[in-house]
Amino acid sequence: MALSAPYPTQLEFHGDRHIDRWRPLVQWLLAIPHLFIANVLRTLRNLLILISFFTVLFTKRIPRQLFDVIAMTFRYEWRATSYALFLHEDYPPFDFQPAAADDGVDSHNVVSFTYPEELSRWQPLVKWLLAVPHYVMLFFLMIASVIAVVVGFFAVVITGEYPEGLRDFLVGVARWSLRVQAYVGLLTDEYPPFTLSATA
Repeated sequence: MALSAPYPTQLEFHGDRHIDRWRPLVQWLLAIPHLFIANVLRTLRNLLILISFFTVLFTKRIPRQLFDVIAMTFRYEWRATSYALFLHEDYPPFDFQPAAADDGVDSHNVVSFTYPEELSRWQPLVKWLLAVPHYVMLFFLMIASVIAVVVGFFAVVITGEYPEGLRDFLVGVARWSLRVQAYVGLLTDEYPPFTLSATA
């Protein structure tokens, strides 16, 4: 039996579990410049997705340049978020290279997208509706994530180690959320899997 191809949107995290105990207290503060830029990029992304909506309706494609910039905004946002949540210690780069494939600048985070040569013309009209079951699941996963961050905070402050299960859970939720955003944001027509796993 042939193995299925991996999902067109991939998020991977590689990092040491050891985190200096002081970092949860201040790392969110150090991340503010990145989080501000990520917020600006999110606004840009929403505008580009709106433009992409019409290009898909009329041409069944997203121009490669638009796709690459949208991919960059998602990548930058995850790098900023993973640092703010003290999942690793290395300060993320101010990297704005538009590319679907990860450029490898951040050794902890790999976020890559497969460019679709053609997209369905009608799916942009209903993707938001088809994604409702995912939104329901993500609502509960986000609540669990808040609890995981709080527990991780105290675990790192007390032990200097981020619990592997908690960190994997947070990364998995981010991966799930990114796949849903990529689907609704017209980067792929492939329906996202209901899983935290990277292997889907």
